[in-house]
Amino acid sequence: MESLTSTEAAQGNRGALTAASANPEVLMHSYQAGDPVAATALIHLIGPALHRYFRSDAASRAHADDLLQETWLRIHRVRHTYRSGEPVLPWFYAIARHVRIDHFRKASRTTGREEKLTDASETTIAASSDHAVMEELDALLAPLPANQREVIEMLKVAGMSLEEVARATSSTVGSVKQRVHRAYKRLRQHMLAVRSEQRQGGTLR
Repeated sequence: MESLTSTEAAQGNRGALTAASANPEVLMHSYQAGDPVAATALIHLIGPALHRYFRSDAASRAHADDLLQETWLRIHRVRHTYRSGEPVLPWFYAIARHVRIDHFRKASRTTGREEKLTDASETTIAASSDHAVMEELDALLAPLPANQREVIEMLKVAGMSLEEVARATSSTVGSVKQRVHRAYKRLRQHMLAVRSEQRQGGTLR
């Protein structure tokens, strides 16, 4: 993976141009064949979306850069397992999903809460507007269980299709649709409950 980093530094402009126009499946095939330019192009093409995926969840946000790096390391190690011609995006997200799950499991074995407070105090958010958007997203999706929240993030934050989400989560399209339906239903119920409480509070005043 060190070769990817050095190649990215040396050929970043060329990789960016390639990423803007190339097919990711074609790039992945070239990457498997040992083409460093294709590897760089994939980083430019897929990296920002994977980073948004990690930043979309509060529990992994402070470690998004590290999780992204770990994802690329795993991709590099198992790149030979990708089947040429298959959609590459679900394959990438499946690996990213496992990286995030492993992170959650590791965090749960530590004295988590104190560690998170320390991390939060040391983490600088580059753009306040981006931070505000993430805070709003957290608040909106907070009532959802993890499996429902995950599919909403993939669909609405990462911009994946139902078929891609199904592949990334090892589910069927029908199962993904069911989770989305239940998520929207739960969110509507939560919003109605909040409005009801607000109206009751105003009446009591």
